[in-house]
Amino acid sequence: MQLFRSFLVLSLCISGFSAHATPLGLQQQFIDLMVEKHQFDREVIESTLAKANKNEAILKSISKPWEAKPWHQYYPIFLTEKRLTKGIEFWQTHQKTLARAEQESGVPAEIIVAIIGVETFYGTYIGKYSVLDALVTLGFHYPPRAKFFRSELEQLFLLAQEEKFEITELKGSYAGAMGWGQFISSSYRHYGVDFDGDGIRDLLNNPEDAIGSVANYFKKHHWKADSDIAFKAQVSGTEHTKLLSKSLKYSHQWAQLQQAGVSIDEPYLSEDMKVKLFEFSQPNKKEYWVGLPNFYVITRYNHSPLYAMAVFQFSQQLKEGFNTAITAKVGN
Repeated sequence: MQLFRSFLVLSLCISGFSAHATPLGLQQQFIDLMVEKHQFDREVIESTLAKANKNEAILKSISKPWEAKPWHQYYPIFLTEKRLTKGIEFWQTHQKTLARAEQESGVPAEIIVAIIGVETFYGTYIGKYSVLDALVTLGFHYPPRAKFFRSELEQLFLLAQEEKFEITELKGSYAGAMGWGQFISSSYRHYGVDFDGDGIRDLLNNPEDAIGSVANYFKKHHWKADSDIAFKAQVSGTEHTKLLSKSLKYSHQWAQLQQAGVSIDEPYLSEDMKVKLFEFSQPNKKEYWVGLPNFYVITRYNHSPLYAMAVFQFSQQLKEGFNTAITAKVGN
């Protein structure tokens, strides 16, 4: 019987849980997986899941993400004077840490500062939801992405075990993201670092660890140091429309975009560079941008071109504002 159970759980690990199982059935399969695959105590998993609650507000939130908005409604949420001021202050406060993170990872300080600003307004809004509730709700009651969130629930138990977290006390976003940089459980485990050297990788309360971890995330996703991110483009004719797609994968070279009537002011891109054409909606027109490999890396943090563009544009505002502040300080 034990051999059969082990075979069953192994099969579930490989093929995923049954798409037709009820939430209760999925929960039982999950418990079996944690016991067989990770040797957790069955009673511990059962008692922990018993403390979780299905949250209808979470299901409502995930059905209406901000990234579903058109660009002209999306970017004003993040590109604000208040966020810019707070970001420059954050940069000034953590200047040495950001400089070290940039030197070690190749990721510009302005990108790191932009990510933390967009995600949590510099630790001000790290989330109000129980992470356990979020992942149980979405893993067992949200079929479109249930498999992904069950995987994150699995990672949450492992993370809590490794970091000695009290799993029922963790707070985060409606999607289960945590801390200053809003890392999901798997990202916390795989990319989180102890950047201040105190022996603890604390992304929940320690901005230095958050800075180092965001930088590490981008480095591990192949950020190219000293390379551009995106260029505003002009289009002519209609051939460029054939290059537009919802996929974030880069399947075209710069030469192909040029042949389709796409141009940019910067002429130095190599003909064989992998790029992607993006279209963003303004109230009365379309706006076009050519995304370079580093733009794609930003979409690994959040799989949305709107998000990546907001981070990129905010980073440019931060860089200009920080440099202006430095110049003013020197002048005084």
